[in-house]
Amino acid sequence: MFFMHSHCRDRVHAAREEYRSGHFGHEHRRHWRAAREGARVFDHGDLRLVIMALLAEKPRYGYEIIKALEERVGGGYSPSPGVVYPTLTLLEEVGHATISEEHGGRKLYTLTDEGKAFLEANRGTVEAIFARVSQTASRRGAPPQVRRAVENLFTAVRLRIRSRPMTDAQIAAIADAIDAAAKSVEQT
Repeated sequence: MFFMHSHCRDRVHAAREEYRSGHFGHEHRRHWRAAREGARVFDHGDLRLVIMALLAEKPRYGYEIIKALEERVGGGYSPSPGVVYPTLTLLEEVGHATISEEHGGRKLYTLTDEGKAFLEANRGTVEAIFARVSQTASRRGAPPQVRRAVENLFTAVRLRIRSRPMTDAQIAAIADAIDAAAKSVEQT
């Protein structure tokens, strides 16, 4: 059973009413800023449409939606389950998504035909959201793949250093490998 605090229920109820009315506040959008600056990543109603677009690509579990959103925004934003799951519940309640239970109690979310039609009617808005997200993500620095590779390198070095004592030759070999990688990156 899904438990929700009363203040969350009130927000979901208000969002449901706004969603049903078709008004998402598009006329008064605030400009999107990076999450690290403390601003909201998505304007009101945007996350709903973005989740629907992700479900239109393929059925997904809630965790997969969170990871896909994080990847689309360039790794600088990871929506909390407390934002994603109530949105998925709302989409189910208004008939835009269905849930099928799978092994382990995981829920697979699929966009309904009604949801696909609603998404298509808002295609321009969705494309504008993704363009804005893509543009902002590109200004955030290293792409997620590069950040992941750097983190992997850092973790490998840290684990090797902590695992057992190293000889001077091993230390020199690790330093040489890192220097060679740095030189290769500079030349790319």
